Amino acid sequence: MINAVVDGPGMPTAADAAVDVVFPLQARELPRDHAQALQQALCAQLPWLATEPLAGVHPIKLVHGLGESALLSQRVRLLLRVSASRAVELLALPGLSLQIAGQALQLGAAHLRGLQPHATLYAYRVAADSADEVAFMATVATELAALGIGGLPVCGLHHHLQVAGRLQDTFSLMLHQLTPAHSLLLQQRGLGPQRLLGCGLFVPHKSTAAV
Repeated sequence: MINAVVDGPGMPTAADAAVDVVFPLQARELPRDHAQALQQALCAQLPWLATEPLAGVHPIKLVHGLGESALLSQRVRLLLRVSASRAVELLALPGLSLQIAGQALQLGAAHLRGLQPHATLYAYRVAADSADEVAFMATVATELAALGIGGLPVCGLHHHLQVAGRLQDTFSLMLHQLTPAHSLLLQQRGLGPQRLLGCGLFVPHKSTAAV
């Protein structure tokens, strides 16, 4: 049984509440800029991802380095954030085989990871309109206000993603001093577009080191 988040003001219903589905991942290496190729491969296997409002693909953790490709550790996982109803479908899959830029990825049988209310959340990347940090933080403030979420945002590093032949600006972002309700709501809703490219997805964090 899936234990969905308890409903509250501004929260999705229990049936639509987001959860993370965790897939063991077997692969030797991946291009460092693989987000769009991964999105396309997943949507080819799971077409509903493209229209699922809560769906997101967490960034895959790569081994640090400067090369165009990165080795993957044996403990690496692929996490998909989806509605609880879609999670049931993913848990029933025996696994998936994906081709990412010529590299074969094998996904094993999935398990569920529910969202937990932490006072500090971190997003590895949030989509931005430009490399202007001031403008980005103004947009963040507007989106948080629209969701009714408080907390203290801290902007991190600027990155680029290759998307359809152009560069997508992103920033890492941390929010401190979140109430439990606001923490769950931010994880449910996220910030900004490009969730299937790993943008706007928040996870619990215990320090500011990531920023």
